[in-house]
Amino acid sequence: MPPVHATAHAALDKAVDKCYRDTPFPSDRARVEYLFQLYEQLTAPLAPTGKARKPAGGKKT
Repeated sequence: MPPVHATAHAALDKAVDKCYRDTPFPSDRARVEYLFQLYEQLTAPLAPTGKARKPAGGKKT
């Protein structure tokens, strides 16, 4: 990875750590797992419930 990208990634990791914890995450994996857990919690209400919906404005036959 080019040095400029590595520097940018390190800065972003530091910013994410500050947003979510008092201490840095112990590893990149721990950071990603934590962020995916948050993502799953935020998107769970958007998951389909299994009920079929009728399309709006459907044609009558």
